[in-house]
Amino acid sequence: MYSILPALVSLVFLAYGLYVFLSLKEHRAANAFFLVCVTTFFWQFTWAVLFQLSAPADALIAAKFGYLLILFLPTTLYHFVADLSVAPAEQRWVRLSYALATILAVFLLGSDWLVAGLHHYFFGFYPKAGLLHPVHLLQTTVVVCRAMHLLYRRQRVAVSTEKARLRYCLLSVLIYFFAAVDYLCNYGVEFYPPGVTFIAVSLGLIAQAIVRHNLLANPLLTAATIAHEMRTPLLTIRGQARALRHSLPDLIAGYEHALVHGFQGALDPGRLRFLSDLGPGIENEVKRSNFIVDLMLASASIESIEQHTFAPHSIKSCIDEALTRYPFEPAMRARVRLREQEDFLFHGSDVLLVYVLHNLFKNAMHAIGASAHGEVAIGFYQSAKHNHLLVTDTGHGIPQHVLPHVFDPFYTTRSASGGTGMGLAFCQRVLNAFGGAIRCESQEGRHTTFLLEFPKVHEPAALPCIA
Repeated sequence: MYSILPALVSLVFLAYGLYVFLSLKEHRAANAFFLVCVTTFFWQFTWAVLFQLSAPADALIAAKFGYLLILFLPTTLYHFVADLSVAPAEQRWVRLSYALATILAVFLLGSDWLVAGLHHYFFGFYPKAGLLHPVHLLQTTVVVCRAMHLLYRRQRVAVSTEKARLRYCLLSVLIYFFAAVDYLCNYGVEFYPPGVTFIAVSLGLIAQAIVRHNLLANPLLTAATIAHEMRTPLLTIRGQARALRHSLPDLIAGYEHALVHGFQGALDPGRLRFLSDLGPGIENEVKRSNFIVDLMLASASIESIEQHTFAPHSIKSCIDEALTRYPFEPAMRARVRLREQEDFLFHGSDVLLVYVLHNLFKNAMHAIGASAHGEVAIGFYQSAKHNHLLVTDTGHGIPQHVLPHVFDPFYTTRSASGGTGMGLAFCQRVLNAFGGAIRCESQEGRHTTFLLEFPKVHEPAALPCIA
């Protein structure tokens, strides 16, 4: 009887884990979620078997096997949350946690320092805590608290639709953590371990978040799909704008000629000037919209950068290309100046670097536009160990409490104006793929500088930057 509940819950976890893995495998977090489900399955299924055993020797083998999975369970949960929160910097701590779990697993299999025998309770055998068991408890507490912190931090800056599903996930992890009450049984407290009920509720909440709120949906891929679909209507609008640009001057000239010959028109001179500028104005808006589409598609594809296509490119050629293609508003291009210029080669993708520069230009234009003053300075030069590119604006600057988060995915202070918080995260991913780095320095009210660092490349000539 005592084995029925853990057996059923373990099978539900396995079935749901397989469903998510097979149906959402394109999402990186789906693999980590599958690990959580498989580990939970083996843990609970082993306990179901353990409660049925009567021979202590067999029960000890089952208990150690179950604990082998339990040692890794907190880390798999942490791994899932790190992937879900799109926190690449967290991966080194995830790997460290896996390493500690592996060390504890060695002690588990080779000694009695983790499982020091068995308790015999009314529901069956249960593992007894050994000397190193508190280390596992400490690791569990640290990584689960860190996971909840990541979710809390992410949902604070998320848009409303994502915020709801992240709150489901945060509550799910919190309830899953309550299953730690089972550890009391390891220390001699005799009661039927209720952790299985907590993890069942936890799975129900996260299933709700995945199925109803699309927890594992990639917002960038969704946005990129929509952006891609926008290309056709934008192309149509551009064609219509060109027709207006070519036809309206003749129509306006005919209207003015009719006025001279006595036609009583109702259009004032200001309206006529507006109509004259209508075609070029629509074309400029289409150009800006296509620019947004290109950035969104590039951001969505950053997960699958093919580094074998990287080649040496001239930094100056890419800067010239980025300045040519960026859709500057009227009079804003004059505020962008080239300072120190010493061309160098970088090994990477010229297309991706142009998109990085476009993101930096967009931020700089917003900064000087919001402060109604300032300019943008671009400089590039070589040093003994690295090559450098600097993009500086003398706009409103970045507050000190915001500065540490500017490269965090989905962190934005401009959500009301359509900011996604992925622009600078995209820039960082590209520079890391190039083997370089990007940093930000800012003083609120005075300036912001982005420093891009590239490894040295020793090539006789640069390839041209693509148009």
